[in-house]
Amino acid sequence: MKRLKLFCSMLLLVGSQAVVAEASNKIESPVALLERTSTEVISILRKDRELLEKEPERVYKLIDDYILPHLDDVTMAKLALGKNWRNASNQQKLDFVDEFRNLLVRTYSKSLLEFKDQTIKYFPLKLAADVQKTSVKAEVVQPGGPSIPLAYRVRLKNNAWKVYDIKVDGISLVTSYRGTFTQEIRKSGIDGLLAYLRDKNSKLKDNT
Repeated sequence: MKRLKLFCSMLLLVGSQAVVAEASNKIESPVALLERTSTEVISILRKDRELLEKEPERVYKLIDDYILPHLDDVTMAKLALGKNWRNASNQQKLDFVDEFRNLLVRTYSKSLLEFKDQTIKYFPLKLAADVQKTSVKAEVVQPGGPSIPLAYRVRLKNNAWKVYDIKVDGISLVTSYRGTFTQEIRKSGIDGLLAYLRDKNSKLKDNT
């Protein structure tokens, strides 16, 4: 669970409101995007930590403004649902994308406040002109502790790089949900999974 929380902390640190480098009129590289914007969000977390701890609902606003627009939530949902994705109706797919996104945000938004003295080091990446998907390697540097390897999986969508998964020490958080989701579907179908997610999200909201 600690590793899953770390994953979501990394996932929720990737947003930004500008993904195109206006000066050169070129798409910002995924490494530059991740490095610049995670620095922005970490800076806000440190500056406003006391306020965020007193009013944790403000973290949702931070996520809405800086993060959600830059996640490929449809691809995330497909990965989490696995082969069951093709068996879902269009409405079920839309509902699942919404509920899975809410689950990630509500479950792990508080873990952002646990990100204090760590820093993230990103490694250079060479991209061919026609590349549509890639993985950005990085590591969390912890004072007094071992570094933790990361791999951000990103894809080019609508002329911007979007994050659709992160591996922490080789483990994917998005697909780590697949076992639980498959079990719920076996018990009561996709509608049963949606009911399970709605109930879980409602309880998490009440505990905010």
